[in-house]
Amino acid sequence: MLRETEGPTEHPALTSWVLTDGKAGDEMPALSVTDALGLKPEIRRVHPKPPFNWLMPSGPIDPRERPEMDNSPITPPFPDLLIASGRRAVPYLRFVKHASGGHTFTVFLKDPRTGPKTADFIWAPSYDRLRGPNVLNTLTSPHRVSAPRIAAARAHPDPRLVHLPHPRVAVVAGGDSRHHRFTDEDVARFIRHLTALAETGSGLMITASRRTPPALREALKGLARKHGSFFWDGSGENPYVALLALADFIVVTADSFNMVGEAAATGRPILVFEPTGGHPKLVTFMNGLKAEGAVHPFEGRLEGQAYPPLNSTFQIASAIAQGLARHRRALGLPEAALSLENS
Repeated sequence: MLRETEGPTEHPALTSWVLTDGKAGDEMPALSVTDALGLKPEIRRVHPKPPFNWLMPSGPIDPRERPEMDNSPITPPFPDLLIASGRRAVPYLRFVKHASGGHTFTVFLKDPRTGPKTADFIWAPSYDRLRGPNVLNTLTSPHRVSAPRIAAARAHPDPRLVHLPHPRVAVVAGGDSRHHRFTDEDVARFIRHLTALAETGSGLMITASRRTPPALREALKGLARKHGSFFWDGSGENPYVALLALADFIVVTADSFNMVGEAAATGRPILVFEPTGGHPKLVTFMNGLKAEGAVHPFEGRLEGQAYPPLNSTFQIASAIAQGLARHRRALGLPEAALSLENS
């Protein structure tokens, strides 16, 4: 635990919001940053309705969600720090920035599509084109699979997994997305490759997502039953971090940048399975990870070596802390206490 400041009594407690429309892919990265900053934010969720959501991110907020309205997601007092993500949150971030008289330090995660002046600080992945003096670009996204959580999971292994033989292989299956689709052929190919690992004695630790197609989910369950592998059926504590921490190798489907980035935080070789589809940004992302020695195509065999874990969360949180400190000094405000956790 790195202490950015020790937080003496004269330093005020920092107020913070995480502002999204509730999508996990937006809310979780924002919460990972507040975790790293040692903050407990208020979670605010916007719910704009037509026609206003059609105009976002460039248009105004839905007037039915203005601060004076009942159940508004942006009722004052406004926070010292606001971290937002998702295009529907952009107009609300801009509104708070103006309504607070510049007091609130605003942060946006990912490209807001409205330019770098949208927020005081913007993080965007390096495969996006957004650049600017207030923009930080990193290879991987912020997430909650921190170094302390990985270390704790290795020190106190999940009893559901410890009996599995080495090499242990975490299998993180996603599903259909905007740019990828699991055809019947993809499902058959993926199961065939996993079967090859199981038949050579690898201990498979399998988890699926809410997006996993039923056919793939059932095939993974059947594979686990046949070969004595572990499949998380949703009962008990979610073993996601434990799977990653205890794995010697990690198989991940390419439909989720976040899942691949979380796997890279372990330093274990990542074997990527690509279903039908793709996107130029994915190619750029994978090429960046290949340059770090992290990823390899999954073709039914284990390959790759360990590499220094890749995790940008602490770097992003540190940049936000520095920007916030400059912002408060410029306003003549006292230094705020932050506890910065190295993830």
